[in-house]
Amino acid sequence: MLYAFKKKWQFYKFISVIKMIEKKFDFWRDHSLHYLEMAFRYDRRERMQNPDGYGKQTGECGDTVEMFLCIKNGRIQSVSFDTDGCINTNACANTVSHLSEGKTIEEAWEITPEDVIEFLETLPKENYHCAELVVGVFYLVLANCQECQRNSWKKPYQKG
Repeated sequence: MLYAFKKKWQFYKFISVIKMIEKKFDFWRDHSLHYLEMAFRYDRRERMQNPDGYGKQTGECGDTVEMFLCIKNGRIQSVSFDTDGCINTNACANTVSHLSEGKTIEEAWEITPEDVIEFLETLPKENYHCAELVVGVFYLVLANCQECQRNSWKKPYQKG
């Protein structure tokens, strides 16, 4: 009886392995439209001259993200970025730009890595650190923008 149980268990294990092999990940079909749009969008990927806010950070994975912020009439007009990172970092940076445009600085502080992950829908779990890195850089940009608003003499000395 025990022998038959082991054989049946091995058979089910074998079938589950075969099913996993048969179902390969199809990048174009298995990612959401939001993810694909943000991953391959490059119009926000630029270095802004005279930004109102600036931040740069390198993640543990080695990806570096540099962000630039432009404020008009108390609202975020545009967010651009430059990165040497992977496609997931690009998708996260575009998402932060998309989610923040039109918001006030105070509203923008509410954007979280979870918001980015939720918007993209299919960001791989092993790349959630990309959302954390990009949102961390965005917080640096917001803090820098607020600092420059308090001390306007600092803005001309800012990178950009």
